[in-house]
Amino acid sequence: MKKTFIKISAMLAIVATLSSCKDQLGDLYLNPEQTTTPSVEKFFTQILNNDRIYPKYWDMRTFALTHAGVFSQVISFTNDKFIYREQAQYTEQRWGDFYTTNGNGSGPLAHYREIEKQYAKLSAAEKQNADVFVNAAKVAMLEQTAQMVDLWGDIPFSEAGMLNLNGSITSPKFDDAKEVYYTVIAGLKDASNYFATANLSSVTAGSFKKQDILFQGDITKWRRLANSLRLRALMRISFVDEAKAKAEVLEMLNNPTQYPLLEETTQNALLNPVTTYIDNLRNAFYESNNHLGASFLLDKVLKPANDPRIAVIYDKGGRQDGSKWVANADYNAMPLDLNSTDQATNITNGKYAVLDSATFVYNSKLPGVIFTSAETHLLKAEAYERWGTTTDAATAYNKGVAQSIAYYYALNNLSNSTAPKLAAPSAAAVNDFLANSTIKYAGSSAQKLALIWTQKWVQFGFMQSVQAWSELRRTKYPQLTFVADNTSGFALPPNRLTYPGRERTFNPNYSAVSSKDTRDAKIFWDVK
Repeated sequence: MKKTFIKISAMLAIVATLSSCKDQLGDLYLNPEQTTTPSVEKFFTQILNNDRIYPKYWDMRTFALTHAGVFSQVISFTNDKFIYREQAQYTEQRWGDFYTTNGNGSGPLAHYREIEKQYAKLSAAEKQNADVFVNAAKVAMLEQTAQMVDLWGDIPFSEAGMLNLNGSITSPKFDDAKEVYYTVIAGLKDASNYFATANLSSVTAGSFKKQDILFQGDITKWRRLANSLRLRALMRISFVDEAKAKAEVLEMLNNPTQYPLLEETTQNALLNPVTTYIDNLRNAFYESNNHLGASFLLDKVLKPANDPRIAVIYDKGGRQDGSKWVANADYNAMPLDLNSTDQATNITNGKYAVLDSATFVYNSKLPGVIFTSAETHLLKAEAYERWGTTTDAATAYNKGVAQSIAYYYALNNLSNSTAPKLAAPSAAAVNDFLANSTIKYAGSSAQKLALIWTQKWVQFGFMQSVQAWSELRRTKYPQLTFVADNTSGFALPPNRLTYPGRERTFNPNYSAVSSKDTRDAKIFWDVK
């Protein structure tokens, strides 16, 4: 057993097509489960079919809510012991789902290595037809790679997956986090350049449309996604390497024809669940009390502004009094400074607001969120406020918030829940909100940046909790207060996740990073 066990980042399934998807994909694409013939196209679809993107029970319950969600306060949580301690078995599964194909994720790196192997076998003409799949797969894989760096820092990357690529079992080195990020940024630019001139044959276009469960073969949206992800990554490094970030971001923003972004809600990169998916997230929320009104979000951001998003993010909640339902008069957040006993009593008595039933709790149509136009405009707002004009920043900020409102109402209205759905506010109402509420774009430059970063945190919410936690660490906004746990060594949230036990034990290259494998160490971009 000792000699046959291989570290998780090296033991990538040699035939990823034999891994089992969690859903019956039916006719949505040419199902790799139904063939033993590997191909670039099928591996591409498997990268997209990722339960770490889809908001399903397992990822939400074990990671998105209880780790990144708690660490960023985008959801509620009770003051239990060890609330800030990572649960090793779950973070190890999150790590493994990037590298292997037999977990709840799709093993994006494993499938990408298989794509590289299959691509190398093709003729020149076949490679030309396969290029669109390779580049789209690269974008999807690099998006997940950036998240791995955001969570852990240095990761095995350049040498990981050799079992899939060439059949050799390799102990992969840990690549420097900054170098991996720069590889991501360069790779996204290369993919964008490909999509800018891609000219698909009718056969290839038809096949790509069939296999592409994200954009249904729209290469313009893939180009926009590559550029938007690159914009995110550049802004993520903008405090540690401002010169590079500023130069490349302004090049993009000053050349929108060459570098189009996801700028309209119709362009959002949302991965929709397959038609046979009927589950909902109720258990994921309620098992850990993540369904209640989040204190800072409600009391410090949404309610002071009378924010129109409140009505589709939360229900007021209430209690059953005999045969009568007594609704709460207001959206009451659960204070984080109460002890867990008092919190539990108030929860039993229905004192707190709860996540909206139609939008979140019983909505089996919730998409996996990769990127939204709201984030694009808030990224642009930061860039303009720091390196351009505050007028351009205000325009981008207002668009970002307006599209965030549209996004949340769209989630509410796509629901297949029987709970009531709400009509989105009118353009006039949104404009009035932007001009006259507490989130109005005003004040000093520092105050405006705080508005931008806080609104981006609102937009991410628990649906993109990894991004929320990353941006909180990068910007230090919103300025949250965490009630310390009295558990020694775990009083506050970590700055990063620690490496899985199996990686520490079985990868000899772990020794090169062991000195910085602490929960207090910071990701390279966390310098503010």
